Amino acid sequence: MAFDDIPREKIPWYPRIDYEKCTGCQQCLNHCPHGVYEWDNENNRPKVVNPYNCVIGCVACSRICDQEAISFPGMDEIKQIAKNARGIKT
Repeated sequence: MAFDDIPREKIPWYPRIDYEKCTGCQQCLNHCPHGVYEWDNENNRPKVVNPYNCVIGCVACSRICDQEAISFPGMDEIKQIAKNARGIKT
């Protein structure tokens, strides 16, 4: 499903970090070429600062996270949001 016809800010596809699991290894920060993350020096951990720079459907940062601290919404949820944004009844 393409999302080009929907404003990016209407699609909540971006990483969520479970700080209980995050060890601050910086793999997500170093891996993401889209500037989604920045380093929080005060708390010594990554934070999502540009969520809408995240490419819809990309989960690369969650796959490289050894601690499984990064998650994304389910694609079924995102598809339903897209349908609603388009005014498609299901």
